[in-house]
Amino acid sequence: MDFTHFNEQGRARMVDVGDKPVTDRMARAAAKVIMSRETLQRIQSGGTKKGDVLAVAEIAAIQAAKRTWDLIPMCHPIALTGVDIAFTVGDDAPILPPSITIEATVRCKGVTGVEMEALTAVSVAALTIYDMCKAVQKDMRIEGIHLIEKTGGHRDVGDAVLDALPAPKQEIPDVGDAALGVPPPATQEAPDVGDDAHIVPPSTEQETPDDV
Repeated sequence: MDFTHFNEQGRARMVDVGDKPVTDRMARAAAKVIMSRETLQRIQSGGTKKGDVLAVAEIAAIQAAKRTWDLIPMCHPIALTGVDIAFTVGDDAPILPPSITIEATVRCKGVTGVEMEALTAVSVAALTIYDMCKAVQKDMRIEGIHLIEKTGGHRDVGDAVLDALPAPKQEIPDVGDAALGVPPPATQEAPDVGDDAHIVPPSTEQETPDDV
């Protein structure tokens, strides 16, 4: 499949979507902010100097979704019909580090998808969390920005689509008998037979008689 944002001369272009059908479109995306337990506790207790971290991040995400076309050059202005932001707190240490996962669900009735709006929403929400908390911790990590689901277009993305694909063949590795619990063969030591078992052949040299 070719890239659609290039014309015949290889120059960037905004794709013409005027002939595409109007459909109900939806996209979900997610991102995660990894942080220390102290930072997470301050967010939960409202102990940051800038205010309610998640409330500000939610507003930032909605604003970003609506302004995606102004941030990403080749995106179309889209009349969104809904933007929903959800936060999930993860604190499963020592298995996983403390984190906040952001998920955005964006909807519209239009001729092009809203996956960029969903991805932009979670990205800006994560950046806003960092900005609100950087006075407490500067080594927070933003990771896992990805599209979860997209429906309503020519090519949908999501769990239903993945479930319909054939499962990849998995080759069974050659692990040998050791991994199967088969004990190795016992080592047989050679018996100590002593010198008697070594038969020394008689000498073949003939003595010369003295009278010759």
